[in-house]
Amino acid sequence: MTKSYDAIIIGAGVIGACTAFEMAKKGLKTLNVDKNAMAGYGSTSGSCAIIRTYYSVFDTCALAYEGWHYWKDWSSYLGSEDPRGMIKYHDTGCLVIKTEHNHQLSKICGIMDRIGCPYEHLTPDEMKAKLPIMDTHLFGPAKRPEDPGFCEPTGESVIGGVFFPRGGYVSDPALSAQNAEHAAKQQGADFLYNAEVSEIRQANGRTAGITLKDGMQIDAPVVVNVAGPHSSKINQMAGVFETMKMKTRALRHEVAHVPSPKGFDFEAKGYVYSDSDIATYCRPELGNHILIGSEDPECDTREWVDPDNFSRDFTDQWQVQAMRMAQRFPEMGIPSKMKGVVELYDVTDDWIPIYDKTDLPGFYVAIGTSGNQFKNAPVAGKMMAALIEACESGIDHDETPVEFHLEHIGHKVSVGFYSRNREVNQDSSFSVLG
Repeated sequence: MTKSYDAIIIGAGVIGACTAFEMAKKGLKTLNVDKNAMAGYGSTSGSCAIIRTYYSVFDTCALAYEGWHYWKDWSSYLGSEDPRGMIKYHDTGCLVIKTEHNHQLSKICGIMDRIGCPYEHLTPDEMKAKLPIMDTHLFGPAKRPEDPGFCEPTGESVIGGVFFPRGGYVSDPALSAQNAEHAAKQQGADFLYNAEVSEIRQANGRTAGITLKDGMQIDAPVVVNVAGPHSSKINQMAGVFETMKMKTRALRHEVAHVPSPKGFDFEAKGYVYSDSDIATYCRPELGNHILIGSEDPECDTREWVDPDNFSRDFTDQWQVQAMRMAQRFPEMGIPSKMKGVVELYDVTDDWIPIYDKTDLPGFYVAIGTSGNQFKNAPVAGKMMAALIEACESGIDHDETPVEFHLEHIGHKVSVGFYSRNREVNQDSSFSVLG
């Protein structure tokens, strides 16, 4: 039996679900196919789900600030209440340390001025007033515990920091995808789980649909690859992997989960925190805990893996991240029992995502997103819907890139910035920061 749809979306993470929602609102009959058991059970579930406005370049900052408006009023954006519950967005703000590595945040603050996003410069004393558990000594460059001088200050004080009040986090990232799934279903979208794609079928020079591992064929003139860490495998099935200048790979990463320092309620009084001096970031977590991730310093080995064959066991990297954060929060204990998350990023060569058409008509990609695009999911879904609509109506996006209007902040961005055929963007941080 063959079913047919206007569009098939491979993946039901937060970006895949938001893409379905936006396409269904345009009247398209969509189907999301995911090999997992529920929406958000892939790399979305392992996300730290941080909402921030600062990236390395204008286009991604503009998308992120636009996205903040959706997270701030999530129920209004989706227009329906999920009976399983709605995510809670914690609008804590983000505290970022100024370093030579990030050019003392001067470029980022200039971009914030362009997009109208507020921020506040802080001295080390002002940072410590906001976060009394801080040790403001300089420790960089980031080291490993076995390196000479680890945990020893390399300077009297960091330069200072910037506080971005419009930022925070979502405490249940998988539920965010499920909320978007529910909203998409209210618009007529379908979702199919425990279903693995084995073939991207073609006919008459364009996409014709997919075949599942169990042999079931589903027809659609449009297929969208939002498969996260499996994106490169899906592109290979479609025959477009080799023709794309920008590639994606799966990167294994670990997030540590530790208690807040005694006597301080990090859940209630903490912030999203980014510190390139120690190459570590963190955010509050429920139960007065702290989630700690790495900002990918050169001294750490990046572990590129097969997304179907990797270890979910913690390694010494878990302790490395916790110990680096303990330099900044010296009263923070490091438990002997490791808790946290081991998941995958889907990473491009410059850590900036690809939102684009491909050389196969009808086959589109929203990939290279894991690690730093959770916050952009609502905007990415809307932008992909606009891109697909434009291309399917005959616009040659490669020749005349589609422009996308960011309605909340009043800016336009070129979707061509996220091209599969772009040169590596040398302004990127080349890390999870994007």
